[in-house]
Amino acid sequence: MEHLTVAQARRVALAAQGFADPRPRGVPDVRSLDRVLRRIGLLQIDSVNVVSRAHYLPLWSRLGAYPTDLLDRASGRGPRRLFEYWAHVASLVPVSTQPALRFRMDRASSQAWGAVRRIADEQPDFVQWVHSEVRDRGPLTAREIEHDVPRRKDHWGWNWSAVKTALEWLFYCGEITSARRNSAFERVYDLPERVLPAAVIATPTPSVEEAHRELVRIAARAYGVATLQCLRDYFRLSAAEAGIAVGQLVDAGELLPARVEGWNRPAYLHAEARMPRRVRARALVGPFDSLVFERTRTEQLFGFRYRIEIYVPAPQRIYGYYVLPFLLGDRLVARVDLKADRAAGVLRVRSAHAEDHAPPDTAQELAAELTAMAAWLGLSDVDVHEQGDLATPLRKALLA
Repeated sequence: MEHLTVAQARRVALAAQGFADPRPRGVPDVRSLDRVLRRIGLLQIDSVNVVSRAHYLPLWSRLGAYPTDLLDRASGRGPRRLFEYWAHVASLVPVSTQPALRFRMDRASSQAWGAVRRIADEQPDFVQWVHSEVRDRGPLTAREIEHDVPRRKDHWGWNWSAVKTALEWLFYCGEITSARRNSAFERVYDLPERVLPAAVIATPTPSVEEAHRELVRIAARAYGVATLQCLRDYFRLSAAEAGIAVGQLVDAGELLPARVEGWNRPAYLHAEARMPRRVRARALVGPFDSLVFERTRTEQLFGFRYRIEIYVPAPQRIYGYYVLPFLLGDRLVARVDLKADRAAGVLRVRSAHAEDHAPPDTAQELAAELTAMAAWLGLSDVDVHEQGDLATPLRKALLA
């Protein structure tokens, strides 16, 4: 049994997530991208574009000012390094992980949400027609297919909204995939054999047990130290199947049973996890970053209670609409509600709050990171609103 203090567990977690690595000195390249992906295993996708699309932010946090077309090429042009699927939720995942996710594709009839399952049961001919459209004319968006839907409503009840539902069924089944996202952030659908590398298509499908072991293995490497709840949440696995996989990885020596000070659940330490003496990170962390996926873990590791408030009515928000934690050293020391005002060319800090344990130089370090982020986003200035206890010190630091 390994015994870790919270501080040790925190350093293990940050190293596993890539925050103990120095940012590249020059312009980050595909090797930098691969290094991050080997560590974290996936990038969550979300449509909110208040600062930047969610999948771009984890790379910024770890690499600094990287060219975003690096990620666009990796996921949208051949030979692809990444493909999109339901992993944590909608996520970009290394293509090498695709075989381990096929079990989920095979379970579409029981695990896909209601409307998607219903269209497969109630309108199989329509679903097959949509598939043939992608096969014969792809890559296509849902809107491009909708233009070809027969207009007669007395045939199979076809209508425009059904196209997207059918595409989502086929996407969940793995019969089609996303070739890329277009400028409107719509999926552009195509056949897997025209998107994924041939070597991935040819890879034999692992057993369900093997698939779960691989996905838990990726999660354990990404977290460094984690509970069963954390490990199953990374790829949204069932508790029972993830528990079996964890037990098998413990037996194989890949995971080490551990106790972390203050944690009330058993933990597991990845056998190759690093525990650096110090972590000298400085990063703004996106709301959908894998560092903060599991909110209980975030609170136990960092003493940082974090909730996304984008769905909370404005008068009831505590910290703001799109709040990014600020990592300094090995602690989350502040949080800022950000908005990229592209029309004005300004990164707006709508609120800034410091944690009780924030060090004296928090405002200066945060000002430097915000200035760098603004430049990466193509914005020329940072404007701080007078909201939050860190707002005034942050404004002064920016002026200095």
